[in-house]
Amino acid sequence: MKILITGAGGFVGQFLANELLQSPSNRLVLTDIVDVARPKCSLHSENAIIIKADLLTESSKVVRHDLDAVFILHGIMSSGAEANFDQGFQVNFDATRNLLDCIRKAKPRIRVIYASSIAVYGRPFADKITEDVFPTPEGSYGCAKLMCETLINEYTRRGYVDGFVVRLPGITVRPGQPAQAASSFLSGIIREPLARKRCLVPTTDRSKSFWICSPHILVKNLIHLLSLPNHALPIHKRALNLPGSLVSIQQMRNALARVGGDDKLNYIDEAENTGFDELVQSWPCNFDVSLALKLGLYPAESFEKAVEDYLQHSENNGST
Repeated sequence: MKILITGAGGFVGQFLANELLQSPSNRLVLTDIVDVARPKCSLHSENAIIIKADLLTESSKVVRHDLDAVFILHGIMSSGAEANFDQGFQVNFDATRNLLDCIRKAKPRIRVIYASSIAVYGRPFADKITEDVFPTPEGSYGCAKLMCETLINEYTRRGYVDGFVVRLPGITVRPGQPAQAASSFLSGIIREPLARKRCLVPTTDRSKSFWICSPHILVKNLIHLLSLPNHALPIHKRALNLPGSLVSIQQMRNALARVGGDDKLNYIDEAENTGFDELVQSWPCNFDVSLALKLGLYPAESFEKAVEDYLQHSENNGST
């Protein structure tokens, strides 16, 4: 398959590209507004073409007539989108619409997998959130994501693309530097102590729980969607809540201690009166993902396994 990945400079794009390039039959077009590193651990990295492009004005540079599928992963994260309204909507919505219009003209009906977010949901939360719960985002990031979901639904209904939308949980443990997201500490609480760096957790309430998934399971589920039949979902309802697991801050601390040693807990600082407790009330966490599991997507692994996966990834890439 020839597959375009947008936002390929991000950690999800890099993980996905690396996995797809394990197969000699895959050819990738990797694009981002920044320079994209060639995946290090893949068997067939020579099968990737790297194109630096601003999708707001240059989507035509990366959309080819011989594409078989597109993963739309680009975007500005939650805190960044909230801080800069205009830039957030230009990147998260306008650039996506431009890309979709190029796709439908150059190669209509190809598989398009769009990475949305559980940020499309807002209060009051249902006891169990399914795809039938009406989304009411409480931030600019979730709003732009929901607008793009609607485009995917409409373009699929009209036969312009063959789209699926996946609403991502918090993805942890993320490698690299902290992201522009209020939830970035969910990776920092593991990543920084394992590197013997300090991490600030913006609350002293260790009972707070979050809906999360590991990069490993996320990538497996993204690839699974390449082969999902078009009729798996109604033609005008293309969204899936991806599998995740509910994990508290205390459980994260416990996993860090078991995998990295009790001494790593000394690198965690806890802050009071940061406003975080109020913010976290707008984050949904009670999901019913029976639809995704019915369609063959992989269930989330334990958080401790996610930490072990991160440690192995770091060791393989020489970052610990």
